[in-house]
Amino acid sequence: MHDDLDYSQPYTSARSPVMGSNMVACSQPLAAQAGLDMLRKGGNAVDAAIAAAMVLTVVEPTGCGIGSDAFAIVWDGKKLQGLNASGRSPKAWTPEYFAGQTEMPQRGWGAVTVPGAVSAWVALSERYGKLPFATLAEPAIGYAQDGYQVTPIIAELWRRGAHLLKDQPGFSECFLQGGKAPKAGEKITLKDHAKTLQAIAASKGESFYRGELAQAIIAHANANGSVMSLEDLATHSVDWIDTLSVPYAGAVVHELPPNGQGIATLSGLTLLEALGVGEHPVDSVETVHPVLEAMKLALADLDEHVADESHMRLRSAQLLDPAYLMDRASLVGDQAANPGHGSPKAGGTVYLSAADESGMMISFIQSNYMGFGSGVVVPGTGISLQNRGAGFTLDPDHVNTVAPGKRPFHTIIPGFVMNADGTPLMSFGLMGGPMQAQGHLQMMMRILRYKQNPQAAADAPRWRLEAGLKVAVERSFDPQVVAALKAKGHDIEVEDPSGVFAFGGAQIIQRTAHGYVGGTDPRKDGLVAAY
Repeated sequence: MHDDLDYSQPYTSARSPVMGSNMVACSQPLAAQAGLDMLRKGGNAVDAAIAAAMVLTVVEPTGCGIGSDAFAIVWDGKKLQGLNASGRSPKAWTPEYFAGQTEMPQRGWGAVTVPGAVSAWVALSERYGKLPFATLAEPAIGYAQDGYQVTPIIAELWRRGAHLLKDQPGFSECFLQGGKAPKAGEKITLKDHAKTLQAIAASKGESFYRGELAQAIIAHANANGSVMSLEDLATHSVDWIDTLSVPYAGAVVHELPPNGQGIATLSGLTLLEALGVGEHPVDSVETVHPVLEAMKLALADLDEHVADESHMRLRSAQLLDPAYLMDRASLVGDQAANPGHGSPKAGGTVYLSAADESGMMISFIQSNYMGFGSGVVVPGTGISLQNRGAGFTLDPDHVNTVAPGKRPFHTIIPGFVMNADGTPLMSFGLMGGPMQAQGHLQMMMRILRYKQNPQAAADAPRWRLEAGLKVAVERSFDPQVVAALKAKGHDIEVEDPSGVFAFGGAQIIQRTAHGYVGGTDPRKDGLVAAY
C-alpha cells in the first residue's frame, strides 16, 4: 500500500488534508454532510454518495440537475465495478434530422439526450445500498423545500448562466425567482424540485422514466419541437461494465471505457512511464514539458477515435497497447509540437467520493455539461436537463457522428486506483469538461509518482491544453517555469482564477493503513466531511 505520503503543504491553500474512518468529499458542504448523515444512520459509502448527489442537484444546480447523466466506479469490498448511466440520443435523431446544420446545438431541446442520473441513483441503491431509497432523498427534499443559502462560487455561476439561458424554455420560472439570480448568502427554495424528488423517491425512479414525470418531460419536449419520445425514456437502461486500467508508479489506475474520455488519462500515464517522467522535481520544466507533450498525444487519439464504444472502429485495448504507446512516446522531443492522432494497427459537472469503515469506496460523477446544461427546465418539476447531445459531431465520417439511440462522447469521468496487490487505494475525480482527463493525469502523477498528499495535489497549480501549441496555466505557476516553457515553443497564457472551473475541481479520498485521507479543491466551495 502507498503509505509513504508527504504531508507537507507546498502550495498556498487554507485547507489541510482530512483524516477519518468514514468520509465524503464533495464540492458543496451541505451535500458532503448529507452523505455523512447517511453513514451515521448505518448506511454505506454508496448510500452516502447517492444522498450527496441528490443534494447537489439542489445546492449546485449550475453543474448538475435531476436531468443529468452519471457514471460511477464502486469498490464493494471484493470487486471493482463500473456503471455507465449516460443516456442515448432520441431514436428520431437521424443525420437527416440535423440536415442544414453545421454543428450540433449546444442549448435548448435540440441538445438534450435521455437523462440518466436518476437511473444511476436507483441502480446503485438496488445493487449496493443498505438504507431505503426514500431515506437517501430526504436531505435533498429538505433543502429544496425549506431552502438553503447559495454559496459564493455557485452564485457567480448562477449569474452567468442566467444571462445566457434566461430565454430557454422553463429556465427563468425555475431559477430566476423574482426575475434575478440569487446572490451569495441569499436563501432560496426550489419547491418544484422537492416535489419531483419525492415522486422519484416514492417510485424508485419509475415516475421519471415511465410515469407522470416522464409524461411531463415529453409533453414539454414536444411542445418545443423536440422529437424525444416516451419510448426513448422508457427504454433507457444503465450498463454495469468493467473498467479499463494501466499500471502506473507501482499502482493500477482505473477509468471507465468509452463513451467517456478516461482512456486519455490512461494513455497519458503510459506515455509518462515510457518517457521516464519522475526523475526531476514535479513542478520543474523538465517534468512539465514532457507531460504536456504526452497529454497532447493522448488527446489527439481521443478526439479521433473515441465515441460510443459500440460504434468505435478501434477497440480500447488497441489505443492502450503498450507497444503502440511506446512508439507514440518517441514523437516527444525537446520542443513543443502539435501532433496529430495515431492509427493503431487493427488487432459548469459535480464529482464526489465516499468511503466507509467497511472498506467500500465509490467514485461518482454527474453533470448537466455546460453550465445549467441545455438551459431547459420542465415546468412545474424543477427538472433541468443536460445538453450532452452537444457532444456529438455532424461529420458523417467520424465515429462520434450523431445517430439514433447512440451515446454521445462524454467528458465526465470517475477515477479509481488500486494497489498492485489488488486492494483499493484511491477514489478520485475532477470536474471541468475537457479539463478532466488532463486533471486526472496531473493528480495521479503528483500522488502516485511524487507522493503528494491528496490536498496538496488538489492545491497544486494546473495547466490546461488548448488547440495547437496553446497552454493555459494558473497564475500560481512558477514564472520561471512559464518562461522556460515559452522557450520550448509552448504558447503560454497565464489565467487568473475565474470561478468557472477552467482548471477543474477535484475531490480525492485515499486509503491508508490507518483509515482515509481526503482532499478537496480550493477552486470550489467543497468540504471533506469525516468521522
